[in-house]
Amino acid sequence: MTTAAMDISSTDTLTAAGTPIRVLLAAGGTGGHVYPAIAIADAVKKMHPSAEILFVGTRDRMEWQTVPKAGYEIRSIWISAFHRRLTPQNLLFPVKLSVSLIQSYSILNSFAPDVVVACGGFASGPIGWVASKMNIPVVLQEQNSYPGVTNRMLAKHAAAIFTAFEQAEEHLPGDKVILSGNPVRKRLSAVSKEESLEMFGFSGSKKVLLVLGGSGGARAINSAMKENLEELHDCLDLQIIWQCGEKYHSELSSELENKDYPNLRLLPYIDNMPAAYGSADLVLTRAGASTCSELMLLGMPAILVPSPNVAGNHQAKNASAMVQAGAAEELREENLSENLSQVIKKRIFDDEALTEMRKAMKSLARPDAAKVIAKEIFTLAGKETQ
Repeated sequence: MTTAAMDISSTDTLTAAGTPIRVLLAAGGTGGHVYPAIAIADAVKKMHPSAEILFVGTRDRMEWQTVPKAGYEIRSIWISAFHRRLTPQNLLFPVKLSVSLIQSYSILNSFAPDVVVACGGFASGPIGWVASKMNIPVVLQEQNSYPGVTNRMLAKHAAAIFTAFEQAEEHLPGDKVILSGNPVRKRLSAVSKEESLEMFGFSGSKKVLLVLGGSGGARAINSAMKENLEELHDCLDLQIIWQCGEKYHSELSSELENKDYPNLRLLPYIDNMPAAYGSADLVLTRAGASTCSELMLLGMPAILVPSPNVAGNHQAKNASAMVQAGAAEELREENLSENLSQVIKKRIFDDEALTEMRKAMKSLARPDAAKVIAKEIFTLAGKETQ
């Protein structure tokens, strides 16, 4: 495994000789796949503004709205997930796969990319496989400590595989693996503690707990928070930012409307994540790859609650890697409600432990991940840099 160098100056730019580089990025399904792909595209465009970028995804997932908002064109293929249990949708899967392979060939043939970047999700599979058969260099970007099935299948065809966790190398061809870290959204710039607290109307004299369940919320975390809210808010006197998810917000708001929680900010979604992170002393969250990378980048101590409902149990493996580094503590979902208040109390008031967790979390960060991947894309494309 190669650990990518991190001494690239923020002012460095790469200029491709001859025609502009053409990069196709395939990613979809969740923010964990889509946001790193957008970060890579942004890095390529920053290095050479005339670079031509195209995304491929599916029409019924988040990339269809998110990618155009980021300023990039996206085209679709028909592929969908293959369920591990017998479902009616699986009967259609062979047809969808066949059509998606034909669509992938058509897109690749018309766009003629120099490099294809597959960032995971089922849209990556057909594009990456067809690109390899067309002798187009394929780069994989794996966000988790346990690679997803698509990237594991594409690994033998890849020219380079960029990972965020050292543990991922155990499941991938080691000679192709570059430990780069996960590309993280540009908007996660630091915001001062004072400014962040002011944005939420909080006092600097009390601790702040930030609760995240992913963009859609997490039922188990919401349930545990509801059961422990009186203890956390009243007894521990915490200020709480609780992102519960759009689909849970109305119900939770109704249940809590007659209760007095002046230091609670119950939100369906957090638009200003820099301020949320900036105000927090401790984060309670799932262990998705993008969230873990954001925690590392910002040095946020965390209590991680891995989702048991993800392929390959990769969130548990992500959490384990961060716990081993001393950057986080793990709480399993089955014991969440009964242990939540006790674990938060033990951590959030121990300033020395929080400081050590921040240091450990920061040591895992690789803030130049997108630049490192973009530079390798130029190299694989055969574009000289200057």
